[in-house]
Amino acid sequence: MQKILVTGGAGYIGSHTVVALHEAGFEPVIVDNFSNADKSAIDGIKAILQKSPTLYQGDCNDAAFMDQVFAKEGKIAGVIHFAASKAVGESVQKPIQYYANNINSLLVLLQTMEKHQCPHLVFSSSCTVYGQPDELPVTEATPKKQATSPYGNTKAVCEEILEDAVTAKYPIKAIALRYFNPIGAHPSAHIGELPIGVPNNLVPFVTQAAAGIREKITVFGNDYDTPDGTCLRDYIHVMDLADAHVKAFEFLEKQNQSSLIEYFNVGTGKPNSVLEVIQTFEEASGVKLNYELGPRRPGDVEQTYADVTKSTKLLGWKATRSLFESLRDAWNWQQKLSQ
Repeated sequence: MQKILVTGGAGYIGSHTVVALHEAGFEPVIVDNFSNADKSAIDGIKAILQKSPTLYQGDCNDAAFMDQVFAKEGKIAGVIHFAASKAVGESVQKPIQYYANNINSLLVLLQTMEKHQCPHLVFSSSCTVYGQPDELPVTEATPKKQATSPYGNTKAVCEEILEDAVTAKYPIKAIALRYFNPIGAHPSAHIGELPIGVPNNLVPFVTQAAAGIREKITVFGNDYDTPDGTCLRDYIHVMDLADAHVKAFEFLEKQNQSSLIEYFNVGTGKPNSVLEVIQTFEEASGVKLNYELGPRRPGDVEQTYADVTKSTKLLGWKATRSLFESLRDAWNWQQKLSQ
């Protein structure tokens, strides 16, 4: 079994990708410092895999630590790099911390990979690099726009670092997956999204409101130029997203070049509004939500959704799970947390 290092492997997307890798016949090796994750995620992974995953607790910015991980594990076939600070609002308050952590961790990782002759990297990027697109749906050729937050800018800068490395014939084959809006949880309800404090994202706020943790939901803006006036997003089940990482690694293994960078959108290609999410959640859960319409929130993009033609053609991947399934699984996860 080929070993795949998963940085941030105890986090939301990372933990689900660890499961997907195992199911595809790989041996995932987790590195996490638990700054953005809870150790209960490791127990959840263990329950699904029926075995304890290999785990190293430490910081990806620590070059000596990363060198020890690679040395101890022997041949690592590739890395899936999730580890990063990720709260948009916090990044505005702590920009230096975000640049130091998100950018330096990639630089340390690339240097360690070169030292240990590990050529394959799947990088966790974001659709935030597109900003509010001039045309929809968004393709990989859609021009990037100035990020609206330091967090978003770290993703754009990391993509540029990978581009420069490839231009300089650095021995790295990389894919940057540009995620749209991951939601849901593993159908077993053993792992799912665990936001710290008040959720920044819609779906965990919805599930917490349904569970009585939040008093009500505020829909920010109902006067946008969309069918029902609320923002449109491309919501993708986290297990579909996890599968895309497996397909991305398998794609890299088939490439003959010693150095390359490719970008892929990872979404469903189908936009849903905030009100559609609320209504579909009520259908999936049987719970009536308390929500109100409020003013627009500064920085929110009106609408964005993916063209996934490239992912389908080159990776052989496409999302298969519905919005209903995503919200059902998210609710099952929330109910388990509330027990």
